[in-house]
Amino acid sequence: MRPDLVVSRTTPTTAIMMNRGLPIVFVLVTDPLFSGFVQSLGRPGGNVTGFSVFESSVGGKWLALLKEAAPAVSRVSLLFNPETAPFADGYRRSAEAAAPTLGTTVVSAPCGSAADIESAFDARAREGSGGIIGIPDTFIDGHRDLIIELAAWHHLPAVYGLRDFVSRGGLLAYSADFVAIFHRAAGYVDQTLRGVRPGELPVQAPDKFTLSVNLRAAGAISLTLPQHLIARADEVIE
Repeated sequence: MRPDLVVSRTTPTTAIMMNRGLPIVFVLVTDPLFSGFVQSLGRPGGNVTGFSVFESSVGGKWLALLKEAAPAVSRVSLLFNPETAPFADGYRRSAEAAAPTLGTTVVSAPCGSAADIESAFDARAREGSGGIIGIPDTFIDGHRDLIIELAAWHHLPAVYGLRDFVSRGGLLAYSADFVAIFHRAAGYVDQTLRGVRPGELPVQAPDKFTLSVNLRAAGAISLTLPQHLIARADEVIE
């Protein structure tokens, strides 16, 4: 097709498009520096730039929200696939740093298959007082329905890094505003097509996050969400 520019969505897609001689504006990439897409965030270099999804510090925020929603939670599994989410350690470290203050323990739960996901849920349900964090990872998103179903089946509160989990029946999500990111990316596309090299445009972090809650999902696991949490939510599904 010989495009003048490629807009690539997610880390795996961007990895495939790298080194093909095409200008790239990426979106929804978690850690472009760790993934080797750019030389630095301020001066990406080469022919690529774009918009990241999260800073790793959000791992502690997910844990705090989960504990606020379900105070009895004391042991939380962080779901990720090491192949599709090599950046997961940043989220894990952030969550582990927040854990002592919140009276919780964070357990890494690397998953490479549906069976691994089921095992992670079985472990949390078996030990009691369990919770789940599902990071923004293409593998986790690809198993969204299974994860939501298992959380409901085992009566485990869960928080996710992607808003779509809540609209499909998940309990909580704290997510970058993806629509806003795509709107901002249009400006970089415009500049690139006008002759600016992508590598001269700094990588941008999210500037807007949304909190979504699903009251129906809470009721299904016999959980009453605190009113102050509901009041803060940008989206409430009843």
